[in-house]
Amino acid sequence: QVQLVESGGGLVQAGGSLRLSCTASARIFRMGWYRQSAWNQRELVAYMTVIGTTNYANSVKGRFTISRDSDKNTVYLQMDSLKPEDTAVYYCNGYTVSPSRDYWGQGTQVTVSS
Repeated sequence: QVQLVESGGGLVQAGGSLRLSCTASARIFRMGWYRQSAWNQRELVAYMTVIGTTNYANSVKGRFTISRDSDKNTVYLQMDSLKPEDTAVYYCNGYTVSPSRDYWGQGTQVTVSS
């Protein structure tokens, strides 16, 4: 059983920045972030694998940057040029290959005011 502990989030004005962190209790293949708002289903924001492969949602490309400290089993999401539409609960996600399984953090609120 892998546990994910998130930190970061909060309230920021449009154009501002926030950084999210997520630490896993064990080394896992892929870590990243999803988000869910009141009007959207949970969607991928970004992820990074242990070999450095990344994937970003089109809506955040060029504004968000994901990075990973493998020694600390921690992934970071630097969010710049935030927009009100980025407002959501952000969930850390971890994926293991064997067994194939997803793990989730408790979620952290990000609110961007206009």
